[in-house]
Amino acid sequence: MFMAYLPPPAYSSPFRGPQGKVAELRLELNSGGKKDKNFTTKKIALKKIVANMTMSNNDMVALFPDIIGCMAIQSLEIKKMCFLFLVNYARMRSEIAVKAIPVLEHDMEDPNPLVRALALRTMSYIHVREFVEATVPIVKHLLRDSDPYVRKTAAFCVAKLYDHDRHMVEASDLIDRLNSLLRDDNPTVVASALASLMDIWERSDAIKLTIDYNNASKMVAILPDCSEWGQTYILEALMSYVPQESGEALLLAERIAPRLSHSNSAVVLTCIRVILYLMNYIADQKQISTLCRKLSPPLVTLLAKGPEVQYLALRNALLILQRRPEVLRNDIRVFFCKYNDPIYVKVTKLELIFMLATEKNIDEVLTELREYATEIDVHFVRKAVRAIGKLAIKIEPAARQCINLLLELVATKITYIVQEATVVIRNIFRKYPNQYESIIGTLCENLDSLDEPEAKAAMIWVIGQYASRIENSDALLEDFLYSFAEEPVEVQLALLTATVKLFIQRPTKGQELVPKVLKWATEETDNPDLRDRAYMYWRLLSTDMEVAKRIVMGDKPAITAESERLDPVTLEEMCLNVGTLATVYLKPVQTVFRSARPRRLQESPALQRQEVPNPNGLRSDANKSLSQFGNGGQPAEFDPRTGRPEGGNIVQAVHDADAYFTSQMRDMHIQEQGDSFGGNGNEGSGYVVNQYAPQTVYQPAQGVVNNRDLLL
Repeated sequence: MFMAYLPPPAYSSPFRGPQGKVAELRLELNSGGKKDKNFTTKKIALKKIVANMTMSNNDMVALFPDIIGCMAIQSLEIKKMCFLFLVNYARMRSEIAVKAIPVLEHDMEDPNPLVRALALRTMSYIHVREFVEATVPIVKHLLRDSDPYVRKTAAFCVAKLYDHDRHMVEASDLIDRLNSLLRDDNPTVVASALASLMDIWERSDAIKLTIDYNNASKMVAILPDCSEWGQTYILEALMSYVPQESGEALLLAERIAPRLSHSNSAVVLTCIRVILYLMNYIADQKQISTLCRKLSPPLVTLLAKGPEVQYLALRNALLILQRRPEVLRNDIRVFFCKYNDPIYVKVTKLELIFMLATEKNIDEVLTELREYATEIDVHFVRKAVRAIGKLAIKIEPAARQCINLLLELVATKITYIVQEATVVIRNIFRKYPNQYESIIGTLCENLDSLDEPEAKAAMIWVIGQYASRIENSDALLEDFLYSFAEEPVEVQLALLTATVKLFIQRPTKGQELVPKVLKWATEETDNPDLRDRAYMYWRLLSTDMEVAKRIVMGDKPAITAESERLDPVTLEEMCLNVGTLATVYLKPVQTVFRSARPRRLQESPALQRQEVPNPNGLRSDANKSLSQFGNGGQPAEFDPRTGRPEGGNIVQAVHDADAYFTSQMRDMHIQEQGDSFGGNGNEGSGYVVNQYAPQTVYQPAQGVVNNRDLLL
């Protein structure tokens, strides 16, 4: 007996193809008739179409003629959905979309200003030649509309048209008409016209935006009557005003200062940016100090908002502190971390705590850092330990306190704490030679905890540097040398240098290790840095031991613990962009937004050129050659009789090579990028201890010290 399989009837199938769905929606769209006075059926169908369109269902484009038919219905809700469909699919089916132009033109004569504005906005959004050309005469007419909402929309449409076809807009008188809106009676219209002009100025090379004092004064006068975004537009536009007198800048800064207490974060940050900008044109230092004191409370208030706004405020605070250190000077407690802060907020707060730490508040700072060093988050604990070590270098009277705290943390025997402590103690030894070497024994007791390259390299440096004081230094180095071939190049370089130091200080202990390590480094490695350094040591040791000792065991460059500071030009530009995304990355604006116009302080009789403050008083000395560091500013082998390096052509060649490569590195702007503190390096003399150095990139230090936590 055979049973024939019959498919279920079509109407009962739960699945239907795209064409079936389109046909069904078309039927719903055209149903209802005269009985449906509120167009309920059409609204439901349009909502379904918009939902499918939102999910990138391009089958809905087949309904274009039906949608255009619905656009004439006098219902604002239906018009909104039809216009949304038109904007989404107009470029895909431009030959059908142009049929909507008469409907839109008719709507722009509607007595309802909402309909006029909606039709104009829709028409300006569509990047189709026919729509752009049809919009120009309509915008000219609606810029003089009786309703301020329509005028505001028309002002924004000029910027939109400029984005579509700048040459057509420049050839017309639209920009002049837009400029005339700045004299409008409605503050919202003025703010919108300013925003549109700023947008056009950002995109154009031919248009120059200039604001004199009278216009700037009028703009400030209408600030209280504008919406929060209108205030942002006006404050943004004030950055184009160049004060010609110090008194003008001061008066304007005082008048916009009340905006610092606004509830909107964008208004507050933009106001801070304008005041920082105007400070450059104020001559009276007392008035500048008064303004700086006014900037602290709003920044602190932003820390009570959500974590994203907190982070933005903190990143901007890092910039402001470099430019105006008196801001936030006494507010260190507000940057103490909360237990529920996200890690990115905690790390940024830690940077600010370090920047604001002084001899007066070091006790409470170290108490706070002790708490951070015992938290669960490993990444944050590492940062906290690094910060303690950097504070020992930054604040000399507190060095003993910091070291005691580090030893207390090392006593916990927690692996990652011991490793971070080892790295920072190495830097402390560099900063304070012959003062705290008594703690070397404690470090040697924790050798088994070291498994990260940076920590290993730091400990090996300590062993090599103080080989004469560590009784079993040869045995300790030999333990590390067992795995020489498997170690990363950073550790291999440290082992090579430490072995040479051991041989120089204790020849009998190192005479067996040195040839072995030199052979490995020259014959069994593919790394050119390691091989070249080994050859250099080999030739030094085989030529003149005294010269080798002076070079290998010579004085090290000075260490500072300041955070990486932005160079003055970049810092100036960044302070003119406070509150933007560029300040989060601490990068120049054009690095983040390629089309952005770089900002610079404009020349004026009132402009006060300010040198970027340097807390340590270090002078910039970028022209000093590498061979001059650590030897009183003179080359390593200097003959005072001739005024030239002695030792013949070799020493002179080395000196010339030093000068050449130093200039090349400076011209190439070679910098080590940290994950915080700006990543632009410090151009001051000496080295900078980088608390936030990346964990994977290695740049061998000059000379013989393997110290990637220090960068020139």
